[in-house]
Amino acid sequence: MLSKIFIKNYILIDELDLEFSEGLNIITGETGAGKSILINAIDIAFGAKVSKEVIKNGKDKAIIELTIINKKQDLSELFEENGIDNLGEEIILSREITPTASRSRINGCLVNQEFMKNFRELFLDIHSQHQTYSFLQPKYHITLLDSYTKNTCGVKLDKYKDEFINYKNMLSKLEELKNSANKTEEQIDFLRFQVNEIEEAQITSVTEDEELTNELSILENVEKLKDLTGSSYWSISGDDGSILDGLIQIKTNLSKACMMDNSLEESESELIDLIERLKVLGSILRDYSSSLDNDEEKINLIQERLFLLDKLKRKYGGSLEHVISQGEILRKELEGIEFSTQNIEELEQDIQIKKNELQKLAEEISSERKNYANVLSSLIVEKLEKLELPKVKFAIDFEKTDLTSNGIDKVEFLISTNISEDLKPLAKVASGGEISRVMLAIKTIFAQSDNIDTVIFDEIDTGISGKTSQSVADEVKELSKYMQIIMITHQAIIASKSDKHIYVKKTQENSTNVNISILEGELKLKAIAELAGGEVTEESLKFAQTLIS
Repeated sequence: MLSKIFIKNYILIDELDLEFSEGLNIITGETGAGKSILINAIDIAFGAKVSKEVIKNGKDKAIIELTIINKKQDLSELFEENGIDNLGEEIILSREITPTASRSRINGCLVNQEFMKNFRELFLDIHSQHQTYSFLQPKYHITLLDSYTKNTCGVKLDKYKDEFINYKNMLSKLEELKNSANKTEEQIDFLRFQVNEIEEAQITSVTEDEELTNELSILENVEKLKDLTGSSYWSISGDDGSILDGLIQIKTNLSKACMMDNSLEESESELIDLIERLKVLGSILRDYSSSLDNDEEKINLIQERLFLLDKLKRKYGGSLEHVISQGEILRKELEGIEFSTQNIEELEQDIQIKKNELQKLAEEISSERKNYANVLSSLIVEKLEKLELPKVKFAIDFEKTDLTSNGIDKVEFLISTNISEDLKPLAKVASGGEISRVMLAIKTIFAQSDNIDTVIFDEIDTGISGKTSQSVADEVKELSKYMQIIMITHQAIIASKSDKHIYVKKTQENSTNVNISILEGELKLKAIAELAGGEVTEESLKFAQTLIS
């Protein structure tokens, strides 16, 4: 269950430290006071999407911290696998929102939003007016039914969904193979020609053209290179007046000078090193000049090779890297065609086997769904009768379909709230108040089989009044025996059932702020009286007292 929440610099809240209780926590306040801000903060703590706009004006970040008391779930293995500190029954969720990012933590350890989404499903179910109206959409009905059956056929359904993904992948592969096999013989021959053309070129590296261009430049300029490097060698090491002769004379002078001033020894050493390096350089230039030779045949071979490489670059992508890459793509395409013609029939057989397996599994799931649908329908009718729909009829309709990710069932909830009317789709019959009661009935039924500790109802009592409000209040109070309920309401009868009454008020003095407080005793009585009569009067106080007592 949720134990407490700490909020700082969030929308219109400066700072809030609020404790929840077991049982029924009721939230009231005037329209527009900010009641949903509290629910949204809880949602955000559990990883809901959030924008920087929630940061209070003038502040650099918002913080939401939620403390959970866990008495049902064994999380030791989950925490260990994800490097989360295990603090026993107490779990602390925190969310820090800045203008550029938001960070979620569990017990101080960073976690991603996907982890938080899965974690939330273990502890919390938030039901808003928007979700209530999603109950009208038939596409959600099969999900609701499967939620009811998950403890018994959930494993089978999970297996089906995994196998269905494999089946769809096999169909996609078959389509690819057929598309490849449908190429004309002329297209295949051209593809084979392209592959051979690139492979026969035997490109050695992505820089082969650059290396050959440099080699060609050398061969075409042999005489100039011989002259330049040969004259450089003679300048360094020639017989008369060479650089080395001059440096050797300087060394002789420095050696004599060192005998008179040893501080010149370092200069002498550097000069000796320079002389040795020049000797090496001279040898390199001499050998290089000697190695150069006119080779017209090699020039022709390189020019032919560069012409071939240039042609390939023009055809396949502008660089040898692209040519090699395109060659690999074309080769795989050709292999795929050759493979496809041999394996289409084999894959079609595998697909048929997989389809038969799925069909059998889907029929088993459908049979179990129908059995549970009858049970669920009876339970919903029983609950709705308690919620002031005494003549209600409810059924779950099945229509067989081709294989889908959910099996072979199209499911739709049907209802009749009047004895004289036939069953019709929920969306075409139920009013807002009736939809809320259907939803509450389903939630109450599911709650007794779920391990979820906390359910939040955000104004689901819209559209009901009078005796119906009393019935909803009794049902919510009964549900709170099994789990913690946090509920926003405008109904005095429902608010009177609270184990904790949370009051939200908006103030506008120097700035707009939302203030949240716990009401007890006289303050709680006045709040319920105001809900009942619109204002606190002697009559509304008496009525409120009868509700509480």
